[in-house]
Amino acid sequence: MFELIFLFIMIGYFLQSFFFIIGASKKFPKIPDDKLPTATIIVAARNEEDKILRTLKSLDKLVYPEGKLQIILVDDQSTDKTGKLIDDFIIGKPRFHKITTDEHHTKLIGKMRALSYGIKAATGEVILTTDADCEVKPLWAKTVCSHYFDDVALVAGVTTQTSEKWFYGMQAIDLVYLLTAAAGITNLKVPITCIGNNMSFRKSAYDEVGGYENLPHSVTEDFTLMNAIYNLKKYKVIFPVEEESLVTSIPCDSLKSLFSQKKRWGVGGLGVPFRGFIIMFWGFMANLLVLLTPLFLSTAWLYLVVFKIAIDFFLAYPVHIRLGIAKNLKYFFHFEVYYLIYVVALLFIVIPNKKVIWKGREY
Repeated sequence: MFELIFLFIMIGYFLQSFFFIIGASKKFPKIPDDKLPTATIIVAARNEEDKILRTLKSLDKLVYPEGKLQIILVDDQSTDKTGKLIDDFIIGKPRFHKITTDEHHTKLIGKMRALSYGIKAATGEVILTTDADCEVKPLWAKTVCSHYFDDVALVAGVTTQTSEKWFYGMQAIDLVYLLTAAAGITNLKVPITCIGNNMSFRKSAYDEVGGYENLPHSVTEDFTLMNAIYNLKKYKVIFPVEEESLVTSIPCDSLKSLFSQKKRWGVGGLGVPFRGFIIMFWGFMANLLVLLTPLFLSTAWLYLVVFKIAIDFFLAYPVHIRLGIAKNLKYFFHFEVYYLIYVVALLFIVIPNKKVIWKGREY
């Protein structure tokens, strides 16, 4: 009986993963360079003195038509040297601009407030966002903005992480794996989520939904905005999976920080549309049943466990090849163990306690 239930769950898990692969494989047309829209990149930074120079240096190398790119750095009341590092770096660089938030200037809090400051100061038709611990490729902005045909309002992108050791590598695979699923479902025209450190949207569409001031507060402001724009039912929301637009962030360096990150994402995930919970159901059940393997040890059960691991690999493999990060797959089995545990544990962590502490602030 239990083996039949496991088989049913694995079939559903496989079919869902198959559709993810189909959607993530979709390619999109691009507009020529001379038609690229004006663009503004916004980076919200709070106490990032140990990481922000990496981000600034990569932004300075961006290739984009002369006079069409603006870069706004929002110092969100940092108490370290972040603001000074920004000031020193942008001297003599006209594309860069710095602004500082005011604690009581708006009803918004946290990152949503910092981003709203930047968007109000933006002159570009398209807004791109990344984080102060990220490194972008020289063609990042150009590749993202090349997808902005008139009917496109939001373009999401994939983020990976540095992977010098197994603890980082498993996080890198996990992030790409989750974003592959997000890309797949988005490109099948039922978007669920995206990631704010590699996200872009039309400023006019942002204004049309009323901006962050008109959206419910969320610790995951990225998919809150994505779903608001999608719900306008007027524009396309797309998620190309491309090496040129890949962003690289820095992974959590301890179990404590990783726990906090996953909890923040989990709490934010409670706000997904109903279709999101359907997708999460298959992943939760598949991983739960694998963890229960010792209780129902049999040949058929073990075959299904191997089948589940194979499904995960065949979802991860083609995307890592396309993104040029196949070397990270040497940490696949580390990821698989990590994935099994946290997907099941997260439910029991988030439901009883939704308090989140992020960047020294409690939400």
